[in-house]
Amino acid sequence: MTRLAELTTLRVGGPARRHVIATSADDILAAVREADAAGEPLLLIGGGSNLVIGDAGFEGTVIQVASRGITVHNVDYCGGAEITVEAGEPWDGVVARAVAEGWIGVEALSGIPGSTGATPVQNVGAYGQEVSGTVASVRTWDRAEQKIRTLAAADCRFGYRDSLFKRERFLGGPRYVVLQVSFQFVVADFSEPVKYAELARSLGVEIGDRVPLTQVRDNVLELRAAKGMVLDAPDHDTWSAGSFFTNPVLPVEQADALPADAPRYPAADGRVKTSAAWLIDHAGFSKGFGLPGPASLSTKHTLALTNRGPAVAADVLDVARQVRDGVEKTYGVRLVPEPELIGCEL
Repeated sequence: MTRLAELTTLRVGGPARRHVIATSADDILAAVREADAAGEPLLLIGGGSNLVIGDAGFEGTVIQVASRGITVHNVDYCGGAEITVEAGEPWDGVVARAVAEGWIGVEALSGIPGSTGATPVQNVGAYGQEVSGTVASVRTWDRAEQKIRTLAAADCRFGYRDSLFKRERFLGGPRYVVLQVSFQFVVADFSEPVKYAELARSLGVEIGDRVPLTQVRDNVLELRAAKGMVLDAPDHDTWSAGSFFTNPVLPVEQADALPADAPRYPAADGRVKTSAAWLIDHAGFSKGFGLPGPASLSTKHTLALTNRGPAVAADVLDVARQVRDGVEKTYGVRLVPEPELIGCEL
């Protein structure tokens, strides 16, 4: 029986009752339909980088999405690059290919672990870019209507770490199973304008400047590695689910009540986004909080909860609760977990 800790980057999670490895879109579709026909709970795992699975495991079918392939449809400076990527293709390999080919728009998303099919679900983003900026369409299996549906980007309801795929549920799992993602890239010799201050500083440029794609990728990988956000098996700071909490998006009045030096960024609907990492640190939870326990905040970055080796899900969630409750007590802001919690709750 497969222990799900082996399939996640946080390395926690009990056994799966049934484990299927699907190496093509057809395999994914067949496994999903079989589980649904049997009335079994369903869990899909790609790179396992955005999951916290409970210690009791999963009493149902776990489909490990292992489809591979990048199909290039068209490339030119006028029309751009149009490609389709299988859901199980490792995301950072797609970014590396884009950078090498001069396809701009995802260079700042370098080093993010996980599979391509998961990127539109979470609308992954980093250093001023979000994957929704290049997604053209997403080919899915609609479990509710029992049919293939291809959704254009405009129909995906992308938001900050959010999408239709994340919100729409069916029988306790996702309604839409991502099979393939199509991207539309601009073809150019330089990156998109740099939008993120930390990245601009590391590049030695101003906000809005454009630089070679390889330079952006190299600097992003360096920044992420310094925060323990690039997978490295010997380094327990990388045994995590990435950023454990999303950056809070607050009403103006609530943001105004924060200390004057708290970060504030304009967000949608006139609201204000602040930094979860800043709130955690200033509420008294410094890097390494929880050590020498089996789970702790990363020693490199306060936003990551890490497995120091022997941790189980309960250990990770205990640290997460302490941090969440401490921030809420100090600042009145309730942090929301970014990874999906399966068979457990915060």
